[in-house]
Amino acid sequence: TPKGSCLESVKIAIDTGYRHIDGAFVYYNEHEVGQAIREKIAEGRINREDIFYCGKLWNTCHPPELVRPTLEKTLKILQLDYVDLYIIELPMAFKPGDAIYPKDENGKIIYHETDLCATWEAMEACKDAGLAKSIGVSNFNRRQLEMILNKPGLKYKPVSNQVECHPYFTQPKLLEFCRQHDIVIVGYSPLGTSRDETWVNVSSPPLLKDPVLNAIGKKYNKTAAQVALRFSIQRGVVVIPKSFNPQRIRENFQIFDFSLTEKEMKEIEALNKNVRYVELLM
Repeated sequence: TPKGSCLESVKIAIDTGYRHIDGAFVYYNEHEVGQAIREKIAEGRINREDIFYCGKLWNTCHPPELVRPTLEKTLKILQLDYVDLYIIELPMAFKPGDAIYPKDENGKIIYHETDLCATWEAMEACKDAGLAKSIGVSNFNRRQLEMILNKPGLKYKPVSNQVECHPYFTQPKLLEFCRQHDIVIVGYSPLGTSRDETWVNVSSPPLLKDPVLNAIGKKYNKTAAQVALRFSIQRGVVVIPKSFNPQRIRENFQIFDFSLTEKEMKEIEALNKNVRYVELLM
């Protein structure tokens, strides 16, 4: 993000009423997020405990001995004492080191064999140390979740699993499995995604152009985006829409003054294509 734009966006979001901020070391903007939070606390607008900040453990930091130092580095960048949620960003590990995407001479990612259960134990130790109030995972499938849930000596189970989730990719089986285990699904790309071919499957049509979402939106005087977000929260999915546009930041928040009927929920559920926008090909 261009310098300063994240800082301004977070401040606008906090003023609008947002309290859950989803960040990550690999977004390279945690210093601005931390600054925005601290400035709003200094203004008396919020207290630290009003904010729910999620940070993420990157793929190069899975070895257990790297977990706490990585979180401490995040806290130093944010200039905060703790994160509210710390999650393992992806279930696969890359070779530890300074390169975010370590590659060999052929440009292929260099993976690293680690034990997710050992990584999880290091995450549990971070919670015990008070550096993270809660711990979770991201992009985990059922098998990977079960590996943690069935781990001998499990101290804390994941409170959440952050995955792609929207009307074209509704994740019904994973949602049901997580419900049974009291794991909250946090849906990223709840509005579909940008059309950036470097990381997005652009063969799927843009979600927000969908005629059903637009027709329902017209009925409530809402945008397709607001309908898509409302659909997710009515299913019990936490949404984290991304925007740097002040008007859209505010619009994305205006979803608590209407609700979708059961019939409309079913119509939107029927849009599911079981196709990811974010394919995570690595």
